[in-house]
Amino acid sequence: MNRKIPIRIQNFDFLLLILCGGLTVIGILSIYSADESLARRQLYGFLLGVGLAVFLAFLDYHLFLRFYWVFYILNIVLLLLVLRFGYTSHNAQRWLVVAGIRFQPAETAKILLILFYAAFIMKYRDKMKHWWFDLLCLALVLPPIALVFKQPDLSSSIMLTTIFLTIMFVGGVSSRLIATFVAVAVPGVPLLFYYAIQPDSPIIRGFQQRRILAWLHPEDYAMTEAYQTLNSQMAIGSGQLHGKGFDTNEISSVLSGGFISESQTDFIYTVIGEEFGFVGACAVILLILGVAVDSFVIAARARDVGGKIIATGLGAWVGFQGFLNIGVATGVMPNTGIPLPFVSSGLTSLLSTYIGVGFVLNVRMQEESVLTATIEQGFDQ
Repeated sequence: MNRKIPIRIQNFDFLLLILCGGLTVIGILSIYSADESLARRQLYGFLLGVGLAVFLAFLDYHLFLRFYWVFYILNIVLLLLVLRFGYTSHNAQRWLVVAGIRFQPAETAKILLILFYAAFIMKYRDKMKHWWFDLLCLALVLPPIALVFKQPDLSSSIMLTTIFLTIMFVGGVSSRLIATFVAVAVPGVPLLFYYAIQPDSPIIRGFQQRRILAWLHPEDYAMTEAYQTLNSQMAIGSGQLHGKGFDTNEISSVLSGGFISESQTDFIYTVIGEEFGFVGACAVILLILGVAVDSFVIAARARDVGGKIIATGLGAWVGFQGFLNIGVATGVMPNTGIPLPFVSSGLTSLLSTYIGVGFVLNVRMQEESVLTATIEQGFDQ
């Protein structure tokens, strides 16, 4: 039996929306400190994003999943257009400009990828244990990842790969394939990393290799590739417990001194650490963690595998991308150039994540009680 489950308003997850909203408000305040001219645009994006999330929460996600091949083709077309007509900045061609509006298809690729696989795996769930179907899923994800990598955008390529692996795990990939992947990845990843930092390595580009070397040996790149990260660590540390205050003009401020570039996007966590201190920095981590955990809980209670993939995909996206961004700002990870979800300036990233939140809210609103699910299972048998 596959009866339609009604959307229940009492299941609306206000907590998830509050967690996301709290992150965005902190982001708007931090963006105002970094670049006042961008704060109003981010505020408008916040209002639009919340509106989209609430709107999508009341629409059955299964209606959208019918167009999964449209999402896949749209994803490929947008990424191809970037390589052909994209706007170039900072050694990367990642943006499209349409009617004066600039957006980044690598960000929309994340939600489009989640929606595609949610429908694809749900439709062919009985094939998930077959190795050929797993290879087909892999073959379908390689083109978008390759197109993003070619921009070049290594960090977004890593994010798409992470989302895909999470989706496959939730979708029910065979345990034998998981064991094989782990057996290959454990020795393979360190070996790949070793070859990536060798002179004239063909694996990554020169500036990407220098970023990794600057992470390993910051003292050798203190005035070049490691300059940004070292200043970021100094700024976060100088914030101490409660920070220097919102939009501080202290002479000791690293941000006010102009020593942090991209402070409104990739290094927005630096602004938070300096102005709101350890308390503010921890608050952001807890909010990111809260969004991820809440999404995973919704996934565990979802009525079908499509809902599970949507909710788990968003949780993995926000959680892992948040870890990457914060890791870069604190020197734990090499500089990857990836935004902090809901916080960094950028409407493409902000709206894409809120669209994802809208779908997760809808999954939550179609959640069945344990009793209802048990009764239905009894009828099916």
